[in-house]
Amino acid sequence: GKHRIVIPCLGHFKEEYEKVSKLYMNNKIRTTRYTLLNFLPRNLFEQFHRIANLYFLFLVVLNWVPLVEAFQKEITMLPLIGVLTIIAVKDGLEDYSRYKMDKQINNLVTKVYSR
Repeated sequence: GKHRIVIPCLGHFKEEYEKVSKLYMNNKIRTTRYTLLNFLPRNLFEQFHRIANLYFLFLVVLNWVPLVEAFQKEITMLPLIGVLTIIAVKDGLEDYSRYKMDKQINNLVTKVYSR
């Protein structure tokens, strides 16, 4: 199994420390839900878990069927697109504020006491 080696004074052991420290996760705090690459798919996935959004999506899909078409196709898409956009902007701003707070916490100066 793996075990952890803690070297308080690097001195001669700097190379060994660099090799060993690559095996472990860093100590940074990350409370954000999204990255730039997964924001859109993950946000849409989370939004379509809400029943109201699924209902609006059902109405949009139903309106594309020529037999059932009640309004113009684009008009039925507006409420869904509006709600999804507003919620995505809100989630993005909240996640960005979490990112800034994480960055601030991760860059705090820490005192380490040893003998």
